[in-house]
Amino acid sequence: MRIGLIMQLNGRMDDNGRASPTWDDIRAQVSTAEQVGFDSVVFEDGLFYPGKKEDSGLWEAVAISGAIAEATSTIEFGPSVFNGVYRSPAMLAKIAETIDEISGGRFIFGIGAGNTPDEDYQTFGFPTDFRYSRFEEAIEIIHSMLKNGRADHQGRFWSANNAEMVMRGPRAQGPPIVIAGGKPKMLRLAARFGDEWNWWAHGKALIESVRPITGELDQACAEVGRDPATLRRSLDVYSVDPLGIGFDPEAHMVQIGGPTGEIADALLEFSEVGIGEVRCDLVYEGGLENKIQAVEEMAAVVDRLHDA
Repeated sequence: MRIGLIMQLNGRMDDNGRASPTWDDIRAQVSTAEQVGFDSVVFEDGLFYPGKKEDSGLWEAVAISGAIAEATSTIEFGPSVFNGVYRSPAMLAKIAETIDEISGGRFIFGIGAGNTPDEDYQTFGFPTDFRYSRFEEAIEIIHSMLKNGRADHQGRFWSANNAEMVMRGPRAQGPPIVIAGGKPKMLRLAARFGDEWNWWAHGKALIESVRPITGELDQACAEVGRDPATLRRSLDVYSVDPLGIGFDPEAHMVQIGGPTGEIADALLEFSEVGIGEVRCDLVYEGGLENKIQAVEEMAAVVDRLHDA
């Protein structure tokens, strides 16, 4: 099984006028994950989180992706989910292919309809309505651009006027399209257009929080005439505690802790429902040193999942 690291890009200015996390922090985390042997590192695509840690800002995900491409050599990376409305679909396909070129074919092209609060969109001037309908049009254009090298689409929300990729990156059909979604219509879009489906684990029943939706995904594949085995599956797991920090008992998230062997066993359970990669959000306290320690502590878990 593959294993990835979830990295947070949000923060706010402190009393010293310094943003957290800094680019140096981000680079250190990714470099450590690469050294430990993580297969991937993914991060959020947002602009503003109202009310989160007294209103948090975020570094922009495309710029961070380009920087990580140059700062690493083996690890795969990218937004867990590109926020579909931030960028026109034809441009987003070109962005994805360009970063894939810079990285030598290591870019993860995750995309979804958007799950950030309305205030995030409104603050930066993006529409908040018709999220699914906008995404449905967008993914058709993106799929055509990457798989066919061109797109011609006139829609209600998006258009591409005989747009052509022209310059192709290291993969003939661009980076694989990873579609995140949990509702029936989004699952059908993943079955139609995705190379991979992504979701997140929640609740405290571990695999039982995921089993129903993977069954719905199989059904969505059947409805569009696709073999479910051809659609890869990844899962974002919140939260994993390799340092023994402890969990908030009121949190409605998967909570995996204990010795590294127990963490590995819990993550491997997800393979029973076809999950091929787990991406872990790690629990830590304090600053960069503790973040790095948490990543390093996962080395035995990484080895165990790779050997399974």
